Amino acid sequence: MKRRQPKPMKIETVQKWVASVILFHVGSVPAVSLAVYSIGFAEHDRGRGIGLWLMSGVIGLATIAGMRLIHRRNPLSFWLIFGILPTVITGFWMF
Repeated sequence: MKRRQPKPMKIETVQKWVASVILFHVGSVPAVSLAVYSIGFAEHDRGRGIGLWLMSGVIGLATIAGMRLIHRRNPLSFWLIFGILPTVITGFWMF
């Protein structure tokens, strides 16, 4: 059986993907953490909980938009929904 040789990737493509993965990790951890912590804060201090909840959405949107910009794509796209997903999910417990 003849083995197919993988197509070589350009170094710029690899760098874009590595930067995207790093940005995703650096942005998604605070976004998810703030969204989860906002539930606990909202029980005692409603204003602080809502502030944390909104910041999780801002960080999530900025993360996805940044990833799109790394790949030289339009940052305003359907993919932004994934940036606010932690905020939307925790919104059910907030309100």
